[in-house]
Amino acid sequence: MSVAPLKQSIEQKMSKSIEALKTSFSKIRTGRAHAGLLDHLTVDYYGSQVPINQVANVTVLDARTLGVQAWEKKMGAAIDRAIRESDLGLNPIAMGELLRVPMPPLSEERRREMAKVARTEAEHGKVAIRNLRRDGNEQLKKLLKDKAISEDDERRAQDDIQKLTDRHIAEVDKLLAGKEQEIMTV
Repeated sequence: MSVAPLKQSIEQKMSKSIEALKTSFSKIRTGRAHAGLLDHLTVDYYGSQVPINQVANVTVLDARTLGVQAWEKKMGAAIDRAIRESDLGLNPIAMGELLRVPMPPLSEERRREMAKVARTEAEHGKVAIRNLRRDGNEQLKKLLKDKAISEDDERRAQDDIQKLTDRHIAEVDKLLAGKEQEIMTV
């Protein structure tokens, strides 16, 4: 492997780490309702665990309420149970075939806890990016040892990988700042 494909591979993996972080952030609850909040919950559907969005429509009814419409009538109770047993602290209300899921306002203490969870997720993202940098530098040293590249090429490639790392970590910090502001906004 030469230097260019190695850098491209590392950049793609770092971008995937950013996408994973965005997904993790979408699961962290803020005061507002959004349909992605229930995506990670699973429901027992004829003996197998299936994500809620594969057995029901999840919609935003208003700023603080989600609507969950099961595709089969008998799935309503299973969806209700899955939402109640989740770690989100939500209590759905059955209104005929529609489940209304009101978002209770977050207390200041709960907001701080959510911000701490967001910081932990961001740190995991940063660690993943740094690990990719380390792996890339090890591969460069191996290429140098095998005399596939020169020392100058290795040094330039390490500098490029460091710049990639710095750019992606700055993006993680920017995402974290936005998420913390979203969580702390009443």
